[in-house]
Amino acid sequence: MALAKRITLFLVLNLLIVLTISLILSIFNIQPFLTSHGIDPISLAVFCLIWGMGGAFISLLLSKTMAKWMMGIQIIDPNTRDPNAREILETVYTMARKAGLSVMPEVGVYSSPEVNAFATGPSRRNSLVALSSGLLTRMRSEEVGGVIGHELTHVANGDMVTMTLLQGVVNAFVMFLARILAYFLTRRDDESVSGFYYLLVFVFELCFMVLGMIVVASFSRYREYRADAGGARLAGKNNMIAALKALQRTAQIEDTRQDQPAFQALKISSAPRGFTAWFATHPPLEKRIERLESLSLA
Repeated sequence: MALAKRITLFLVLNLLIVLTISLILSIFNIQPFLTSHGIDPISLAVFCLIWGMGGAFISLLLSKTMAKWMMGIQIIDPNTRDPNAREILETVYTMARKAGLSVMPEVGVYSSPEVNAFATGPSRRNSLVALSSGLLTRMRSEEVGGVIGHELTHVANGDMVTMTLLQGVVNAFVMFLARILAYFLTRRDDESVSGFYYLLVFVFELCFMVLGMIVVASFSRYREYRADAGGARLAGKNNMIAALKALQRTAQIEDTRQDQPAFQALKISSAPRGFTAWFATHPPLEKRIERLESLSLA
């Protein structure tokens, strides 16, 4: 059932992206960038920008809905009388106000053995903070507070939008450079292009995409350090450090459902080692703890 949901979501999302961007290109009468006279760099730039940014922003706009559906998140009713749920809400709301959020985020819980949490949503005024059941059962309330502070800092800093903008720009550059290089390597005297052009576009996009992933991941790791510092200010430095140490103790517990890119980028987690560390969205937990221990909040 989970696999069927992932496949359905993937197909629906990509169909929506294709239809939406095709409609935008039609409305603004964006002409084909390959003409009988050669390549039109202006049309190509606009084409790549719309496709690169369009897909990223459609995913962002649907991020909350996707997360709720894929993870089976149960949103906590703001008027709940359940003492445990009430405590979570009050912690989130108190820190959200402290972080300067004018609209309280939705708060949800999802069933997962993994000790983790994530924030998602299209804006500061339309966000979601979700906590796993494993986190709530394995962490003390002070540690949970540290995790919540970390996620709320992501929301307050507008990290969802920032990461979307960065990914969109990278996507556009990848598409643009791949097509420019492929064209100049395959053009003939009559300025037409061969079938080899499309093969080169594919190869160049793969190469540039890898480089782009490194850039995006590097900024994401910087953003994680910043969210840790924000979590320390909201929840207390010791509580934030305790939360990261608790994650270290339970890092071997994983839930593959959280591999979905809609919310993976903002979750609090460990990181891979070696060469794959270049592509990690999160720094190693020991480095995050070390940086927090040297952080001065004065």
